[in-house]
Amino acid sequence: MLVQALKYRHRLALAGFFARAFDAPPAVDLMMPMPLHPARLRERGFNQAVEIARPLARAAGLPLDLTGVVRIRATPPQASLAHDARLANLRNAFAARRRFDGLRIAVVDDVMTTGASLEALARCLKASGAAAVHNLIVARTL
Repeated sequence: MLVQALKYRHRLALAGFFARAFDAPPAVDLMMPMPLHPARLRERGFNQAVEIARPLARAAGLPLDLTGVVRIRATPPQASLAHDARLANLRNAFAARRRFDGLRIAVVDDVMTTGASLEALARCLKASGAAAVHNLIVARTL
């Protein structure tokens, strides 16, 4: 319910609550929120992963990368798709705009269902040189 309030009812104050609920992040060099496609960002008005990652990165003293990877395909919301369709839905959905050679990256997202989005982003980051990708998520569906 709280994640939905942040995501769909614009209760942005909850982002700080979620950020404070995390234990210390793993040993990483930077944090990156799950990118939204520009059309989805315009529709929603904000990226909930950015709102959670911003105070989390600040508290950990880590840089926050908001532009290193972009979502280049507008995909249907993962929640509306069956498991197999979710995997195909994210294929080639992300593009790196820079190299991440040797960096350990923490990806921040609100909800993980199958992990397809996180896996697709991790593949993109590793193809761009990332040494490790850790996922920090607020909630996981059953």
